[in-house]
Amino acid sequence: MKLIKLTPVLGLTAKSRTAHYSDIKNGLMTPPVQLGVNSVAWPEHEIIAINAARIAGKNHDEVRQLVSHLIAERKNCVASLNIKGMQQ
Repeated sequence: MKLIKLTPVLGLTAKSRTAHYSDIKNGLMTPPVQLGVNSVAWPEHEIIAINAARIAGKNHDEVRQLVSHLIAERKNCVASLNIKGMQQ
C-alpha cells in the first residue's frame, strides 16, 4: 500500500488545495493518514478509486458512499493484520 503526500494528490485530482480540503469536509474525499506530528499522506488506492468514481459519472452521494466505504476499509485493514496492540 503506497502513501502519497498532498502535492501528488493534487496532481492526481487536478484540484486546488482549498478545493481538496473542502472535499474532505464535505465527505467527497478521504481524510489524510497522520504520519507524524506535522506530516500526513493519503493511500494512493483511495485517490484512484475516487477518481474512477468521478470519471464513471458518479454523483456526490455515490462518491460519499465510496468515501465512507474506504474509511471503513482502513479500520478493517488494521484488524486483518491481527497485530497485538494495533487493534482498537
